[in-house]
Amino acid sequence: MATSTRERATRPAARERAPSGARTAGGLRLRGPAWLDGPMTTSHLVLGSAGLLLVVGLVMVFSASSIEAAKAGLPAWLPGVRQIAFALIGLVGMLVAMRLPIGRLRQWSPRAMLFVFALLALVLLPIPGVTLELNGARAWFDLGFTNFQPSELAKLVFALWGAHVIATREKYLTTRSLLVPVIPVFGLMSLLLLAEPDMGAVVSLGLVIAGLMWAGGLSRRYVGWAVVAVAGLVTLMVVIAPYRMARITGFIDPCSDASDSGYQACHGLYALATGGFWGVGLGNSAMKWNLLPHAESDYIFAIIGEELGFLGCLVVVCLYAILGWAGFRIARRSTDRFIQLASIAITVWLIGQATMNMGYVVGLLPVTGVTLPLISAGGTSLVLTLFVIGLLARFARSEPAAIAHQRAHPRGRLARLLLPVPAAAVDPVPSRRRRTSRADAGRAARRPDTGRRPEPRGGRMVARVPDDRRVPLPPRETPAERRRGPERQTVPGRQNAGDRPSVPRRSGAAAGPVPRDLPRERPRSGEPPAARVQ
Repeated sequence: MATSTRERATRPAARERAPSGARTAGGLRLRGPAWLDGPMTTSHLVLGSAGLLLVVGLVMVFSASSIEAAKAGLPAWLPGVRQIAFALIGLVGMLVAMRLPIGRLRQWSPRAMLFVFALLALVLLPIPGVTLELNGARAWFDLGFTNFQPSELAKLVFALWGAHVIATREKYLTTRSLLVPVIPVFGLMSLLLLAEPDMGAVVSLGLVIAGLMWAGGLSRRYVGWAVVAVAGLVTLMVVIAPYRMARITGFIDPCSDASDSGYQACHGLYALATGGFWGVGLGNSAMKWNLLPHAESDYIFAIIGEELGFLGCLVVVCLYAILGWAGFRIARRSTDRFIQLASIAITVWLIGQATMNMGYVVGLLPVTGVTLPLISAGGTSLVLTLFVIGLLARFARSEPAAIAHQRAHPRGRLARLLLPVPAAAVDPVPSRRRRTSRADAGRAARRPDTGRRPEPRGGRMVARVPDDRRVPLPPRETPAERRRGPERQTVPGRQNAGDRPSVPRRSGAAAGPVPRDLPRERPRSGEPPAARVQ
């Protein structure tokens, strides 16, 4: 892990020249190169790792889907070109996300949650030409040129809304305020996803809630109870749908039933074994000849292992590791609580989903049907994932050191247009109060005074009089001051205070004589009348 610049500046020169694997009091601590402490390093790591994963995904989708498209009588390049088109749309969305103000993003998140719930409820209705059922699940909207899956949007909106709720309650955060209303909303959204049914989306949404609870500071006791509750829920779902038991236990020995429940998992292992260390070469996969179902989406990691070998798989794993490290680095270096929570939730979601996909391909996890982010074929998932990458880059550019660096160094016109410098490291949430329009403000400025309209002034009300004759009323007396009676004040220039009556004044009264044309305050009961200044 890279150390901060301040820590390196305070170390002695002898220790600064120590090797990167020097042993400290806490054990062996590895230090990275100096450029890792740069102010823009996090943003570069996010964009660089995501860009390389996107390139790998586009190449592999071309390779994995060409044979199946040709067998269906379509041009072999059509699925790859379609994926490139969605990638371009996603890149535009990424640029939009990098320009979004954080305060507006927080302000819109509750409304986006209501919109997502409406979509999840609408997709369950069998509406011809609108909703679409594929592989036994009604989880898509038919847009004509592509299919839209609202569960992908639900995961992103839930991560942003949950981070906003927890960050808003940070000052009085308790376990109850941490769990409510985030957990009930998660349960309601999971029920809608299970009604489709879409078990993979529920698992991905569980990764989001796990990241939020971890970043929010949930105690270990509640984490243990959550694990027990999840285990009970999984058991209940297995009892309700026995086919899920075959998925859960099939990864233990998938080739024992290679012709039925373990067909896809077993052929995925065959693809990895065929690739070996170097792979059979790009485009030379045998499993993509309709031997491995969903080779371009769910099992594209198996095609990577077959064509690019162990080295290709290792590069993909390292790129995901860099992306995950950059996401946690954003949370560590940011000063905005919302950014900390949202970046951790998004990072746990992306890296957790990638781990689950690669895990069930290599036979370590049950098959859940989640896609590999930025690599698997899919229009909705790719566009939204690139939008999420743009949000991570936006969060990285909001670090205090990054803002200072961007302001101190000259930037080109295109960079200033596409990537403006954030105004502050912590964006305030805009107020929901309706702002007065310019026309209303102009009418209020032209409105004449009515003369006696009261206005607050220091806790008391002052009559509306001309400015040169305005005198604030004295404050009310306390009961103790009333019992003491009026204080006598010696008139300057006289030796005997009794020769001439002095003006009794109460604490806080205005200095100088009271104008004769203004009404004087009447004495209260029990008070002697004030002497008049001659």
